[in-house]
Amino acid sequence: MKATRLAAVSLSALLLAAGCGGGSGDGAAATGAGYPLTVTNCGVDVTFDAAPRRVVLLKSAAVPYLHGLGVMDRVTARAGQYPKEYYDAATLAELDRIPLLTDRTDTSGHLQISKEVVISQQPDLVLGEVDNLSRDTLSAVDIPLLEEPAMCPNSTEVPSFEDIYAQFETYGRVFDRTAEADAAVAALKERVAAIRAQVGTASGRTAAVLYPTVGGGVTYAYGTASMAHPQLEAAGLRNVFGDVKERVFEVTLEDLLGRDPDVLILLYGDGDPAAVEKALTDLPGAEKLKAVRDGNLMTQLFNFTEPPTPLSVDGLERIVRRFGADT
Repeated sequence: MKATRLAAVSLSALLLAAGCGGGSGDGAAATGAGYPLTVTNCGVDVTFDAAPRRVVLLKSAAVPYLHGLGVMDRVTARAGQYPKEYYDAATLAELDRIPLLTDRTDTSGHLQISKEVVISQQPDLVLGEVDNLSRDTLSAVDIPLLEEPAMCPNSTEVPSFEDIYAQFETYGRVFDRTAEADAAVAALKERVAAIRAQVGTASGRTAAVLYPTVGGGVTYAYGTASMAHPQLEAAGLRNVFGDVKERVFEVTLEDLLGRDPDVLILLYGDGDPAAVEKALTDLPGAEKLKAVRDGNLMTQLFNFTEPPTPLSVDGLERIVRRFGADT
């Protein structure tokens, strides 16, 4: 991979060489003590000569990492949806102080924002890639972008809780907060270990994680390349789509009836969770699903599962409370 460093002008010196690929194994390798620092993200090398000072968030996934590192004050602007249910009071207060550029999305829930709006913020780092503002577009004007590794294009790696720890450590090196990252990782490992101890052996029940389209349309399911898979395993449930190596894919009601999971977890981006559940139960024939008959449906905000972040641990705790071995 080619990495090029741009001399500093008014912002921290950065350059992102365009590319794609990679997966949940993305990491960071320092080229010396501290900085320069090179981070491999989606198969692309990004070199930092100093810790970023002007960060623009285009997705919410990085928020728990930045909060844990104590660097939310470096976020100068944000765009997209930031549901309050994700955050504690301290994080919400930090977010409230950050100007919101736009929360406008298309019918699929994808953020709509122009390149000009982002460039006007003079960022030295953008976190999160969106459909109409790609890595290549930003790299053309020397603005680097980091995406959560599990969301990299064409990723088929099987994610795990280890990826959350590795990403925390990566952000810790990028922002020169390695001690804070180590402490946060240790705390997360303790929580996951406690959950696994509580769950004990697998319950034998099956589950599927779906993303229904509210108002009618496609229903999506999550396979082994999604964080839904290890999350279900940690909760003592077996993913009925565990033989599908894709992250997310379309499914029909016939597909669901053929696998007939005991439990259904329904993800959504924002809005009314009751409407999300109704989007599934209104499908013709949905009443035949075992999970629907037994009332074993759970709605969950998207980032409580995907991509792998500290919120995935929160989501795991929620699943275990609802469908744990003792319930």
